[in-house]
Amino acid sequence: MNRYFLVFCLTALTLPVWGKSYPPFQELVDAAKPNETLRPPPGTYAGPVIIDMPITIDGGNQVTIDAGGKDTVVYLDTDGAQLRNLHLTNSGESHNQIDSCVQVRGNFNIIKDNIMDNCLFGVDLQQSDYNIVRRNRISSKPLSLGLRGDSVRLWYSMGNKVTDNKITNSRDMVVWYSKDNLIARNISKGGRYALHFMYSQFNQVEDNVYQDNSVGIFLMYSDDVEVRGNLISHALGATGMGIGFKETSNVTIENNQIIYCATGIYLDLSPFQPDTTNRIIGNKIAYNNIALLFHNDWAGNIVKNNQFIGNHSQVAVQGANTARRNVWENNYWDDYAGFDRNHDGIGDTPYEIYAYADQIWMDIPSTQFFRGSAVLELLNFLERLAPFSEPVMILRDPKPRTHSLP
Repeated sequence: MNRYFLVFCLTALTLPVWGKSYPPFQELVDAAKPNETLRPPPGTYAGPVIIDMPITIDGGNQVTIDAGGKDTVVYLDTDGAQLRNLHLTNSGESHNQIDSCVQVRGNFNIIKDNIMDNCLFGVDLQQSDYNIVRRNRISSKPLSLGLRGDSVRLWYSMGNKVTDNKITNSRDMVVWYSKDNLIARNISKGGRYALHFMYSQFNQVEDNVYQDNSVGIFLMYSDDVEVRGNLISHALGATGMGIGFKETSNVTIENNQIIYCATGIYLDLSPFQPDTTNRIIGNKIAYNNIALLFHNDWAGNIVKNNQFIGNHSQVAVQGANTARRNVWENNYWDDYAGFDRNHDGIGDTPYEIYAYADQIWMDIPSTQFFRGSAVLELLNFLERLAPFSEPVMILRDPKPRTHSLP
């Protein structure tokens, strides 16, 4: 049976929800005219709802549409429509159908100032361009983290703006095969990936707050992304990281704060494309277990004008290799032991990191349990005092800053 016909049949009747019967919202939509503004009487209405013409629905913060635990609350299958000041709730639980508060299959639509809760997915955009998703409060169903849906999902969707939303207890925000989107000033807490790119280019990520998620931002095969002015904190756990790269090139990471994470920035075969660079510039990377972790000896990253403060390890390379093939310039390292005799703010001697015995935890994962213990600290002291073998230089910053930036 055609899916839309089934939804229409369901909404033709008054639906029982939680033991109550609500009037179908579809009747109000069907009675409206294109380009009309629909302001329904306050109350709770039954969904699901299909919108296939450009209308504006303004709930005045007094209208709830409840899907009764089945399907998607609102299907937006048109261009130029608006959904605002609504409470959308109680979708189905099907991942295959992507049961959502709103499914968008059109362009130039606006979804703003809504409360979306108890929906598996929040807003799902597929092959939908130049839409605005703004100032919504989004949360998923009370399921385990891996079984929740995504807060906002972009799939082959270009030129959209996802801004100023408050997201709690969803799974991920995902951007797949999509480009030229703006993701700005959102707050995301209690999820898995606050933002996950996959094969997506030329996107902008600005001024978001990502806190208490497993991962802040992860970039997989996604080039030419700009990440600026974000606060990423408390990405903890065995795989916790602030920003992760996987075979990603020509990315700018600038003026972000990455604090209290298991790993601040993780780089795996990045940059991947020949003759490209990744630029890590002007960030505050502080109080992490590892500030920068390289998966292997790789080249092509520019690490400049950053502040490394209070990290247990500033930079580590798996396999005890070196990160010297990258550019390190004018960073502030809080463990720099040199002097600045001419008071120009630049150290008189380079800042260098060597792999001593305390790096044994990089080669033998089981020893991480003892990291920071007296045993490994003693080994580290003895190795620095009288090295058993020549240590490997991990990096050299020839002109380190001697003062942190404001």
